[in-house]
Amino acid sequence: MVAALVVAAVILRQFDLSTPRAPIGGGVEVVVDWAIINLSPALETIKLGLTKVFLAMESFLLWVPWLVWVVLMGLLGRRLASTRTGLLVGGGLLVIQFVGLWAEAMSTIALVSTAMILTIVIAIPIGIIASRSDRFEGALRPILDAMQTIPAMVYLIPAVMLLGVGKVPAIAATLIFAIPPAIRLTNLGLRQVPVEAKEAARAFGASNWQLLIKVEMPMALKTIMAGINQSTMMAVSMIVIAAFIGAGGLGYSVLFALDRVRIGMGFEAGLAILAIAIILDRLTQALGKIGQPVVRRPG
Repeated sequence: MVAALVVAAVILRQFDLSTPRAPIGGGVEVVVDWAIINLSPALETIKLGLTKVFLAMESFLLWVPWLVWVVLMGLLGRRLASTRTGLLVGGGLLVIQFVGLWAEAMSTIALVSTAMILTIVIAIPIGIIASRSDRFEGALRPILDAMQTIPAMVYLIPAVMLLGVGKVPAIAATLIFAIPPAIRLTNLGLRQVPVEAKEAARAFGASNWQLLIKVEMPMALKTIMAGINQSTMMAVSMIVIAAFIGAGGLGYSVLFALDRVRIGMGFEAGLAILAIAIILDRLTQALGKIGQPVVRRPG
């Protein structure tokens, strides 16, 4: 058997079995060139709008004194969750201030916040449509699987090709990278709403809109917020990667420290990113528990 395989291999080596290269890359470049030429006005409008939103948010975050943010966010964490959460949120902001990276952190939070606002605006309607249509969900599932499988660095390529470099392409890449969990869990949460609750609402004359807003969305809120929480964490994870295309903020501090081999500076930037991740994680988790029954331990 082995001898036969060896003979077959020797014979096949005498023929040219090389396969022609599929021009996939060339096709992609044609599509991108067409988009740049024909969609430039729309892309410039989108870029201008996102730039204004980002700059307004960043300016507001920097305009408010850091001590005010520490107190306000600490009180918010206490109000939404517990005193421990409030101290953790306030302490995280203090860490950012003490390592001297407050301006960079606010720029990063503005970028993540802008991307998450767009994520919520886009993901929630898509999740609602997917929960209503099995066919649409079936077509959407492989797309979301691919989006969550592709390495994060790849998302920078179309963002740079269409939008150039800077904050806006970084926001676009972060949006595309972070959106799948929000879509998936919005769809899942709405599908898990008990049929009995929907039928009872229908019996009382609720319209489709009233059913969605007053019954399905409140009952699915915990799952939807879990998706937003996951998307937020994925957006934070893009901070350093997006710095390659001009995102700035803490991601740039990490890249600068890596380039200059400044270990201490890199550690401080990483600590600030960790603080932002913990703050956003705790706050989004707390928001998902609003309206949920509180389980108290005995004693």
